[in-house]
Amino acid sequence: MTVVHFYEKNSIVLSQLRQLIPSVGENIKVKGRKAKVLSVNKIDDYLVRIQLEIEQVAKKEPTKEETKKKKK
Repeated sequence: MTVVHFYEKNSIVLSQLRQLIPSVGENIKVKGRKAKVLSVNKIDDYLVRIQLEIEQVAKKEPTKEETKKKKK
């Protein structure tokens, strides 16, 4: 069992106690969002630091009809 710290840029996203360590280029899900492993740094026997690139979700803009106020 190793402690895995997931980072996006310099901010920590998640810390987990895991048996399997993800490899570079692997697609994983972190907190319900898709992410790709950029690098894996093994600090010691029990600690691993993983750099992620989290996929950005495009927000849907409301249509013109939805933005209008309803008449009473």
